[in-house]
Amino acid sequence: MQVLTEITRLRRFCCHPSLVLPGSTLQGSKLQAFTKITGELLENRHKALVFSQFVDHLSIVRGWLDEQGISYQYIDGSTPARERQKRVEAFQAGVGDIFLISLKAGGSGLNLTAADYVIHLDPWWNPAVEDQASDRAHRMGQQKPVTIYRLVTENSIEEQIVALHGRKRDLADSLLDGGEISAKLDADALLKLLKG
Repeated sequence: MQVLTEITRLRRFCCHPSLVLPGSTLQGSKLQAFTKITGELLENRHKALVFSQFVDHLSIVRGWLDEQGISYQYIDGSTPARERQKRVEAFQAGVGDIFLISLKAGGSGLNLTAADYVIHLDPWWNPAVEDQASDRAHRMGQQKPVTIYRLVTENSIEEQIVALHGRKRDLADSLLDGGEISAKLDADALLKLLKG
């Protein structure tokens, strides 16, 4: 449990230093990247879905959006189903340029084709969960190509998570293609897979 706790702390620090060091004045590089991307998207009249698994990370982003006067919608796991639907309908009708969604709240059941960009503020352990979240914009009725950004802190635990995504996808592809799994994974990787 202690190891998982420390990994989570590292992941949260990658998102924004103040999530681990309350009162920290260090600037978050992801917030800087997000502000730049968002500025360009809004300048060119695009709309974006923004996912994070950390609600307090979304709160930091909300603070910046409020300061800039940028219209947005927001849902997380605590948003009641009826309110969630109202916010989805509002976004689809043009109310808000950005839709902030906690990854758990946005995994299924949402149709958000008004957005043509998706921004993942942090990588999730399971790439299928991220893909499912991105698919909120890839629904029936989408008229435009959808572009996906994944913000990953260089030389960090996040890069290791993304590398794990690649291994999981290779394994899934091999299983689906009926290929030889051992050709893609060495014995140690297989043992890790069996241990869960």
